[in-house]
Amino acid sequence: MSTRIFTLEHYLNRTNTFIRFLIVGTVNTLVGLTMIFMLLDLAGMSYWTATFLGNSTGAVISFLLNRTFTFRSGTSIPGSAVRFIFILFLCYILSYSISGMAAEAIKSFTLFGYEVSPEELAVLMGAGIYTITNYMGQKYLVFTK
Repeated sequence: MSTRIFTLEHYLNRTNTFIRFLIVGTVNTLVGLTMIFMLLDLAGMSYWTATFLGNSTGAVISFLLNRTFTFRSGTSIPGSAVRFIFILFLCYILSYSISGMAAEAIKSFTLFGYEVSPEELAVLMGAGIYTITNYMGQKYLVFTK
């Protein structure tokens, strides 16, 4: 094993679970988006089919990497998979409902000189809320040791 890989593994093993969770989120997002664009542009699939398949692939990667790498959980795969899916949906509904209401209340927001619409603001706020609530749900309800 090369020294760089060993150093990287050693560092990542020492990081907290939230940092590893963000790394996994980046990986599954990149894979999912790449798949979506390939299915849309190269395979000519419909928007709904491509986004469903890409996001499903990202979710599977997220489940496997968070189970083994982020939380190092020994929970059963079937039981934790059901909880994982439940937490994804719950966090999605909670996050984007809260952010939608908050964005409507704010009405006007400027970011880097760009006028952000309430929908765009809701997406940005929802992504942050979703990341935090999803992390908490996975850590304390899905991948308990």
